[in-house]
Amino acid sequence: MENIIVFVLFFIGLFIIIKAGDLFVDAAVWIAKITGVPNILIGATLVSLATTLPELFVSMIATLDGHLDMAMGNAIGSTICNVGLILGLCAMISPISIRRRFFSVKGILMICATVILYLMAFNRQISRNEGFVLLILLIIYIIINIFEVYTRKEDKYTIRYQEKNFNTALLKNLFKFITGAGGIILGARLLVDNGVLIANILNIPEQVISLTLIALGTSLPELSTSLIAVIKGYEGISVGNIIGANILNLTMVLGASSIAAEDGLIISVRNFEVLGKKMVAIPQTLVLDIPFSALLMMILIIAGTVNRKLGRQDGVLLMLLYIAYLTVLALISF
Repeated sequence: MENIIVFVLFFIGLFIIIKAGDLFVDAAVWIAKITGVPNILIGATLVSLATTLPELFVSMIATLDGHLDMAMGNAIGSTICNVGLILGLCAMISPISIRRRFFSVKGILMICATVILYLMAFNRQISRNEGFVLLILLIIYIIINIFEVYTRKEDKYTIRYQEKNFNTALLKNLFKFITGAGGIILGARLLVDNGVLIANILNIPEQVISLTLIALGTSLPELSTSLIAVIKGYEGISVGNIIGANILNLTMVLGASSIAAEDGLIISVRNFEVLGKKMVAIPQTLVLDIPFSALLMMILIIAGTVNRKLGRQDGVLLMLLYIAYLTVLALISF
């Protein structure tokens, strides 16, 4: 009975964090509009930052609680889920046309962030100073977004949003903002605490839970946004949304987490049996997780740059690779 309660609380936390994220995004967009921020800039920066808050809070809480594997696994697992599952599924539903100009720039930044993260983690520690470097990459990404916005001909500016019943709307959106922020924190706490318990119940590493269940859960906002964009015929939005989410996971989430950790993020090792005899200590993050994430990203960038689209065959490939990754995790965990 206790085990059932743990799983129920985990999925309650997942539900809370998704609904609270929606409230927070709605309130943040309203505040931006009322202050005169251009709509296109809201979509390029504010919404993508807000939809990554679940990953940020989950990793931060995991870090502060000392579950560093979970903090790292959540961020890296989200990048794998974003490209393999979400973009793979979207491309299978409908081929995605790609605007090469800023796709290539942001794609290169995403790959660079992955390579830099790998080099930082190679000594099995991402220090606080290296966390600040990751946050600098985040600032570069935001600057690229702003530059992209103001080099477009359409929708550069917007008239300040007018609200008829301003006081009522203000109270309503302040409530959404506070409730959303509080809900994200509560949902993240339930995800982390019960994710640890689920790992113990199933006798598998916390890292695996964070790479799969938690990463998928915190990526649901990106999944819903991308699927809706594809269904409505705005396929390009799904690619931009995913690339942005990946960059934010690698820079904002892991940068903030490594700064929050007293000794930075430590990359743990797992003991694997080789040839039925010798036990070998292997850092899974460096050998499997980050390289696999980079592989999926490279397929995305090559397909988008060379073909200027992500076709159904690319979607099938990404999905098959994601399933293969989950299979490998299952084989080394049970």
